[in-house]
Amino acid sequence: MCRHTLHSEKQNKSQTIKRKKMKQIRIILSMAIAVFCFTAVNAQSTKTKSKAPTADTVVYQCPMKCEGDKTYDKAGKCPKCNMNLKAVSKPVTAIYQCPMKCEGDKTYDKAGKCPKCNMNLAKVQAKNSSGNHNGHTHN
Repeated sequence: MCRHTLHSEKQNKSQTIKRKKMKQIRIILSMAIAVFCFTAVNAQSTKTKSKAPTADTVVYQCPMKCEGDKTYDKAGKCPKCNMNLKAVSKPVTAIYQCPMKCEGDKTYDKAGKCPKCNMNLAKVQAKNSSGNHNGHTHN
């Protein structure tokens, strides 16, 4: 009887150790899943934030072009046809870039200083804000 009791105690200890290890594994897996979910949600919210137009990059225009290329700073209704104004990209008049190409081909729409090397941004290309593309075609 003594041997049987000793064997049962060893078996109980072994099962207790296995339960503790399984509990630790469950906790670690739960934490890993929680971290993964948090980073996935955070990445998704960052993506949607970057797609939202900002006041600096958007102007509003009549979709029927009643007033030609006239734009407005705020959403509203067209004074001629009373349709809702549509958000369109603000035309860029000039493009600036770091002369040292610290950030590769990254461009800015305003003059200023490069955030990496602090050099003055150089004007690399002027765009016609009216959208007139005379002299060439797009494929």
